[in-house]
Amino acid sequence: MENPIFTSDGAYMIGRWIHYMSGVVWIGILYYFNFVQGAFFAETDAQTKSAAIRQLLPRALWWFRWGAAFTFFSGLFMLMHKGHIAGHAIYATSWGVWILIGSAMATLMAANVWFVIWPAQKVVIASAEAVSKGGAADPTAAGRGARAAVASRTNVLLSIPMLFFMGAASHLSLPVGPETNFMPLVVVMAILLGAIELNALKGKTGPMTTVKGVIHCGLGLAVVTYFLVTFLI
Repeated sequence: MENPIFTSDGAYMIGRWIHYMSGVVWIGILYYFNFVQGAFFAETDAQTKSAAIRQLLPRALWWFRWGAAFTFFSGLFMLMHKGHIAGHAIYATSWGVWILIGSAMATLMAANVWFVIWPAQKVVIASAEAVSKGGAADPTAAGRGARAAVASRTNVLLSIPMLFFMGAASHLSLPVGPETNFMPLVVVMAILLGAIELNALKGKTGPMTTVKGVIHCGLGLAVVTYFLVTFLI
């Protein structure tokens, strides 16, 4: 009898398992950065903050960025596996609508980790190291740190509806059929997510400056996006 773990379903299960574990690591550290570390850095003394930036932050960022990478690639594997087994028509189902919207949000989040937050934080860490050794601070460090903070808050914002849509894929059906026109939804979601990402790259935290603010904004985005989907389908 064939061992089920060595079947196609077993491969999908392994991918899902990796996706869950790495996702917990990634989102857990994201929430730690935004809900715990940020408030601590704002209240502690400069010497303690510098030590945390040099010794704690690099360790947390290692798990953070690789958690994001493993979550992204395991999720991509699952999407491709599902399409290969069930056919590409699976993406035009209720499951496909929810999972693709959630995946789009998660993709932006992973891109923010690797191409905005991590490069910026490397500058911040190097600047703190230089100062601790008697050198001069990098004049760009403060600006890069601020940009990382906006991108990080954006990821918290996106994570709330993203997790809702990932769950909805298996537990909340939509009235989707062969006659469904997905183009209005695709256009609206592209504009909405594009505007959010543009703010991550060029804008400010705005109402997301506080923990309460970013949670409220994330919940609001989840509600707005949900009703957009149900209205446009």
